[in-house]
Amino acid sequence: MPGFSLRQLSYFVAVAEAGTFAGAAVRLHVSASALSLALDELERTLGVQLTVRRRAHGVRLTAAGTDTLRRARRLLRDAGELAAATDGAGGDVAGTVLLGCYPTLAPAELPALLARFAAAHPRARVEFAEGPQDVLSRRLRDGELDLALLYDHGLDPGLELAPLSSNTPYLVLPSGHRLAGRSSVHLREVADEPMVLFDLPPASDHLMTVCRAAGVSPSVAHRTATVELTRSLVGAGLGYTVLAQRAPGTRTAAGDRVVEIDLADDPAPLGIVLARSRTVQPSATARAFARIATGPARSRPA
Repeated sequence: MPGFSLRQLSYFVAVAEAGTFAGAAVRLHVSASALSLALDELERTLGVQLTVRRRAHGVRLTAAGTDTLRRARRLLRDAGELAAATDGAGGDVAGTVLLGCYPTLAPAELPALLARFAAAHPRARVEFAEGPQDVLSRRLRDGELDLALLYDHGLDPGLELAPLSSNTPYLVLPSGHRLAGRSSVHLREVADEPMVLFDLPPASDHLMTVCRAAGVSPSVAHRTATVELTRSLVGAGLGYTVLAQRAPGTRTAAGDRVVEIDLADDPAPLGIVLARSRTVQPSATARAFARIATGPARSRPA
């Protein structure tokens, strides 16, 4: 039997995440001295130094501490799932899924998916976090997330991917543009005009690849990390853009109209995948979520 407790592990995780004993103490509603004592006992039991404690600079994890943090998170998650599964009837999965999502995918993908999962497994919970794809990939590898909805572009080979669907890049123009009435447009037809670039990898990387494949070297006038600002700048007549995720409606946040037009260049689609770490064993709740996400009932907005 291990000589450490789940409480000690939870205290260690809280200190590691807060970066200071004071911050963790506020989060857990315990004293900083109690946290320090628990961490001393955990290090003594494990026989390794988990942290370097510097009064003016907080707490830094050692290499052993970083590895232990990943394992401790998984143990605490499994323990919580076990407690939830025994607190009720049936054999249904319980516990929490920690889900990451690339920001532009979240509005279209998450609501229906969360609703389907809640209907199938009402005793389970989903906590989700949006963020840049490289950050979400790292959090998957470190065991901070169970799963993530990502674009299949430049992903770490250490991730296992389940294909879901794909988005095909399209052109966005101001409503008064000379080509606004067309059903499709070649990128070369707007090549001499300024471009508004949605500059959040990997979508931006893929869209620039689409431009190069069409023989176009865009003249980028503005860069932004949000789709809505990208559309608003286009609506104001400040350029065109190429996006992957379709937006509802034709009005921008500023009240201008834009038009969405198919690209006649046959652009490569950008795949959407459900990713998980190959080195982290998924919980029963995470596996249930993956089955819902990849199952035949999955539907996508038009």
